[in-house]
Amino acid sequence: MSTDIEGLLRSLAPQALGAVLRGGADFGAAEDAVQEALLAAAQQWPDEGVPDNPRGWLIRVASRRLIDWQRREAARRGKEAASVGWVPSDALTAPAADAAVVAADDGLRLLFLCCHPSLPRTAQVALTLRAVGGLSTGEIARAFLVPEDTMTRRITRAKRKLVESGLTFGTPGSLSAVLEVLYLIFNEGYTVSAGTTLQRADLTGEAIRLTRLLHSQAPDEGEVAGLLALMLLTDARSPARLDRDDLVPLAEQDRSRWDRDRIAEGTALISAALAAHAIGPYQVQAAIAALHDEAARAEDTDWLQIAALYRVLNRIAPSPVVTLNRAVALGETDGPLAGLAVLDTLADPRLAGHHRVAAVRAHLLERAGDLVRAKKFYEKAAKATASAPERAYLLGRAARLS
Repeated sequence: MSTDIEGLLRSLAPQALGAVLRGGADFGAAEDAVQEALLAAAQQWPDEGVPDNPRGWLIRVASRRLIDWQRREAARRGKEAASVGWVPSDALTAPAADAAVVAADDGLRLLFLCCHPSLPRTAQVALTLRAVGGLSTGEIARAFLVPEDTMTRRITRAKRKLVESGLTFGTPGSLSAVLEVLYLIFNEGYTVSAGTTLQRADLTGEAIRLTRLLHSQAPDEGEVAGLLALMLLTDARSPARLDRDDLVPLAEQDRSRWDRDRIAEGTALISAALAAHAIGPYQVQAAIAALHDEAARAEDTDWLQIAALYRVLNRIAPSPVVTLNRAVALGETDGPLAGLAVLDTLADPRLAGHHRVAAVRAHLLERAGDLVRAKKFYEKAAKATASAPERAYLLGRAARLS
């Protein structure tokens, strides 16, 4: 199958699923039917050509598969007429002037359904990547370093949960849950938590695409704009994060390699959001990212503003990660001992043993001149991380202190 057809099918999968769900099917049956339609397209389109209305083709085939399955189930249960009336309307299959609007709306409803708070977070992420992102179960499993059969069971349980909970297409969801899932997907792509790869552009790209979709449908939500800006401003640094296979920390990156278009777009987004909306956590984080990106050199970074923004963030959305980042910022403005004092207040069990805590402590100890303890904590951080590039970097820092 050509990459063009593969990309087309990936983009059309959530649209087809949304249309079938809009017709009244439950999530599990609809998703299975759409997967069968995608398989049929992958087999037929390379030889027969892409149809004039590929979205309508997928919806019609998925609808027929669903009706066949419903009829078989009805016959098995002695209820032959139970599903005969379920037929996709012309509005679902025929091209219309507002087809793009319908597809976007379907994608948004599907996103909220996959991120419903009744589902565990791991299931929300897996369903979002599968149903809205169009990734295969194998791709999702590889992204999170679990066996494919484990991910299959996870997705199956999530679909069953949706059906058993009576959650349907269009069920009101939680915007904050959607934003958390999208940011989690982005972060896993930007710094892969385990394995030999530092970053996965497919995950960061998918998170940005879905957040763009959300922003296009909810332009007046300041936190949506803030999250999109944060992703763009962070992802802009991706080209400079590796030197061959070696991780390059922010302060040492070649800033000429940063994506200036993304920085400009992200800066414009966050500037507009801060001027028009009540401040929120994603907006504050985006403003911090913008300050980093606007500095021509590491030594030009406005750490005073960054430290002030972390104080704001700690007030409106306190978390152990915010405390950790505040320690780094205070280490720059008030000296490493001030940063270490903040770090000593961090006793949250969610970060117990996390490699970032040890890595930040090592960095601050090194700046304070305590090289023996700094080396010890670099080694501790290296031992705690499951990421090979991060481990190599941390061990390199420890070796340098030797």
